[in-house]
Parts: sequence; C-alpha cells; structure tokens
Amino acid sequence: QVQLVESGGGLVQAGGSLRLSCAASGRTFSWYSIGWFRQAPGKEREFVAVISWHVGMTAYEDFVKGRFTISRDKSENTVALTMNSLKPEDTAVYYCAASRLSRPLPRTRSSYHTWGQGTQVTVTS
Repeated sequence: QVQLVESGGGLVQAGGSLRLSCAASGRTFSWYSIGWFRQAPGKEREFVAVISWHVGMTAYEDFVKGRFTISRDKSENTVALTMNSLKPEDTAVYYCAASRLSRPLPRTRSSYHTWGQGTQVTVTS
C-alpha cells in the first residue's frame, strides 16, 4: 500500500508564499504520477498540478500557472508544491494523490487511487 502525508499548510497574507510537501511511503512502484488537488468550502475538489514520478513531466491548471511549481525528490520520496503570489481565492484544503497513470498526465480525481489527509492553506487579504 501507498501512504501519503501532506504538510506545510498555514496562514499567509496575499502575495505571500508557502511550500507544501507530500511524503510518500509504501509500495513506491505502485504510482507513476503524484498530483495536487484542492477543495474550498462548498466547492468541488479541483486539480492543481501533477508530476510524473519517473520522468518529471509536469502539468498545471491555468489558474496557478506562473505562480505554483511542482517538483519531486526521488531520493526522499517527496513531492513539493511551491506556491508564490498567493491570493485569497487559493484558500482551500490541499491534497496530494497518487496515480498509476502518467501518459497523458492525469487531471481527474477518478485517475488517482490514493489520497493524503489534506493540509489547510488560508490566504488573507
């Protein structure tokens, strides 16, 4: 089994930065991509970014392009989401998830088989 644990969330002012981390353990060969999603109160969980584990290809949702960067450290089995120029509308619980897909990079919730518990990000104006 794969376990995912997010960390790094918190409270930040608009324009600030946060770096989220997703630590993966267990059967490391069982995933090919790690993605980040977020869910704001009263809204659906939405795709944010994804990285293919072995090659490092990335994809982003339009609303974070140029502000967020996803990266992975294969030696540590971690995936980071570096978030800059944060806006109040970025406020949400952020989840990382593992997928057995990589081509094309998965963007839908149903493509992921394992999820972390989430970490809260709150951006104040």
